[in-house]
Amino acid sequence: MSTAGMDHVNRDFRLFTGRANPELGKEIGSILGVELGKIAIATFPDSEIHVQIEESIRGADIYIVQPTCEPVNDNLMELLIVMDALKRASARQITAVIPYFGYARQDHKSTGREPISAKLVANLLASAGADRIISVDLHATQIQGFFDIPFDHLTALATLASYLKEKNIENGVVISPDVGRAKFAEKYADLLGLPMALMHKRRAGIGGTEVEVEAEIIGDVQGRTPIIIDDLIASGSIYQHADSLVTEGANPAYISITHPVLTGNSTERLNRPSIHEIVTTNTIPVPAEKQIDGKVRVRSIAPLLAEAILRIHQHKSVSKVFLDQQVIFPV
Repeated sequence: MSTAGMDHVNRDFRLFTGRANPELGKEIGSILGVELGKIAIATFPDSEIHVQIEESIRGADIYIVQPTCEPVNDNLMELLIVMDALKRASARQITAVIPYFGYARQDHKSTGREPISAKLVANLLASAGADRIISVDLHATQIQGFFDIPFDHLTALATLASYLKEKNIENGVVISPDVGRAKFAEKYADLLGLPMALMHKRRAGIGGTEVEVEAEIIGDVQGRTPIIIDDLIASGSIYQHADSLVTEGANPAYISITHPVLTGNSTERLNRPSIHEIVTTNTIPVPAEKQIDGKVRVRSIAPLLAEAILRIHQHKSVSKVFLDQQVIFPV
């Protein structure tokens, strides 16, 4: 991407990062050709978070990179406190760059007497000082409507699809793991020039934490190489889809997901013959111990975020990023 024009906006442009994914913040800064803002973040012995902005930001446009990944509550609280510090230091505008939006799966009441936590988080972010939000591949796109401030919803689809194109997968088929991902799977299929098939996923238990996968598959997978797509992997239950596909005569699967949440023993569940490779992004840090000896391939989301930040700061269209990649995606 071109960073032409950054030199003359540096005086009113600042890029900060929290502690959730500092390497991603550094990479974005490197692409944009700017140094990260000076900030000191510490945790007191009683677990309280303290923040000190160590440079003048009066009148500046601030971009703060902080995915609200595990530990979700700590990283969310840190983001809120950082924004409060920025606001009280007289920042002109604060944009929260939240590549992974925690609590996104709690976007509605699935049973009685439950919170809608995603809406609560939206209120907290706005109250803490956010003037704009940037995020990537929300679990539920309607979360954008929880905000009364501008929300730029980006997608890693082109980033992941370009990697899969490089693999030259023969006789591939894009798999939607459930009906809810069908439209997203169609976009993958269009970009990759592959057919699509659909599986059925039924959730049970509180919060849908238990997953049962029915073997019913709509579409031809016999002798094909499946590419299972989704927005995130948390517990690793998607292995059941891969197992079912192999049982139906498919080859070991590729899995393409944006957010590598990878909780608990998920990597053990995913390290199986029915899964050939998992491609993901660095919206969330993926330590070496979660990369399953190279089976998990991480593509950087930094170029996309840097391009979006630059376009927003220069008052240009963000949608054009995806139109240039031949992706029809509402931003």
